[in-house]
Amino acid sequence: MESGWDSDVKIFFVKIINSIAWGLIWLLATATAGLYFELGYTAGKPVIYTVIFYVCAVATLFLLLRYFYKKWKD
Repeated sequence: MESGWDSDVKIFFVKIINSIAWGLIWLLATATAGLYFELGYTAGKPVIYTVIFYVCAVATLFLLLRYFYKKWKD
């Protein structure tokens, strides 16, 4: 470990970096699926694909927030 770094500070910064990284990964994956694969809006395709996309997006957001809660609870 580097001199001058407290181990608690290092653990705190790792939690911050991991939270930002996982949040951005979720955001990029959702935006890519919604915009690039046109699942976020109906464009002449059945509405069920859009509904499934939004249900999955909300479910994975819930799982991500639960992960954050458990990670930061320690």
